Amino acid sequence: MEKLLEVLESKMAPLAIKLDGNRYITAIKDGFFGVMSLLIIGSIFLLLANLPISGYPEFMASLLGENWATYFTAPYYVTMNVMTLYVIVAMARSLARTYQLDSVSAITSVLVAFLLLTPFVKFEDGSSGIPVVSLSSSGLFLGMITAILAVEIVRFVDKKGWKIKMPDSVPENVSRSFSALIPALFVIIVFNVIRIAFSFTSFGTVQTFIYHYLQIPLTNLGSTLPATLLITVFEALLWAFGIHGSNVVGGVMHPIWLALTADNAAAYAAGDTIPNIINYQFYSNFMKIGGFGSTFGLAILLLIAAKSSRYKALGKLAIGPGIFNINEPITFGLPIVLNPIMIIPFIITPLVMAVVAYFAMATGLVPFTNGANIPWTTPPIIAGFLLSGWKGALLNIVQIIISMAIYYPFFKSVDRMALKQEQEENAA
Repeated sequence: MEKLLEVLESKMAPLAIKLDGNRYITAIKDGFFGVMSLLIIGSIFLLLANLPISGYPEFMASLLGENWATYFTAPYYVTMNVMTLYVIVAMARSLARTYQLDSVSAITSVLVAFLLLTPFVKFEDGSSGIPVVSLSSSGLFLGMITAILAVEIVRFVDKKGWKIKMPDSVPENVSRSFSALIPALFVIIVFNVIRIAFSFTSFGTVQTFIYHYLQIPLTNLGSTLPATLLITVFEALLWAFGIHGSNVVGGVMHPIWLALTADNAAAYAAGDTIPNIINYQFYSNFMKIGGFGSTFGLAILLLIAAKSSRYKALGKLAIGPGIFNINEPITFGLPIVLNPIMIIPFIITPLVMAVVAYFAMATGLVPFTNGANIPWTTPPIIAGFLLSGWKGALLNIVQIIISMAIYYPFFKSVDRMALKQEQEENAA
């Protein structure tokens, strides 16, 4: 096992470090982390409009009238339904800071580029507008590609020095506006040419092309159980070497999983059938109970069953953060990192959690997650209830028991060794 770990570390660690340090992946992560607060707020209002409590709709209707749900869904519509705009703004800011560019210029260039490629619709009265669906998760991949390409154009023009320089006596805000003029012009020209070129194809728009030939295949792949299990193994191995696997994997998978989440939220808000089992909430709240590795069961074992004073103390320290899905005290304190014994259940447990949750939902025992972007620190059981009702809460309880059973023999082994060492030290 130790030889295997050495081989994997020598091969995977350099790759993971490169991925984690990649400026585009970093920008994508910053984009989603930057808007997560808005998505959580929107999801809270969506839950308030659809609480899974018997008699709740009737009570609210008697209190606020028949259209009471619209009072709560409006914040959801202006957060989740236009999420792409917020993501690309945060991405543009992140990339601009990496390149030491003016962030305002980068953000405005990205927004105008995205809107150029976004299809407009015309109404019978002659007015026109942008469909909200184009700004939602449907436009997410187009937005991310646009953000990267637009900032790269701004960077290229800036490096070439193709900008209007004003005298030092000119106020800074005026000088900045003129400096941004030529980069923005290049962005508009390039993206307008792209828009015109696609208008002559059978796709009509870039968004249609990217959505059907990139976003749909990737989301379909990301929503499958085998792909999820493979990604989980990769993430677990990174954690096993002390690399933040969730950061590395998140930069690639968050756009896919959040697009699936948005589809569920839209269906839930409309009262339609929820389409996706696997999404960000499935990954975060039914696979990572207590943090990656589903270590909440291990935290409970440390608290109630440890014999060594070392692990008794660790159990008291780890149980509090574990309730909120923070497991660094266990990951680095037990440790699990570079520990040939504990790596085995650390890899196995989230895979079992995924399979159990997937088949519980696929067979209809537990409802699909409703698309609410609850904070990742939401405690288990409460998270299950908010996402899938009381059956989701019950599933979390079952998963915690299963995780305790998986970790138990490995925990007993390291606890027994620690106790023996302590007894030898005391005797000496």
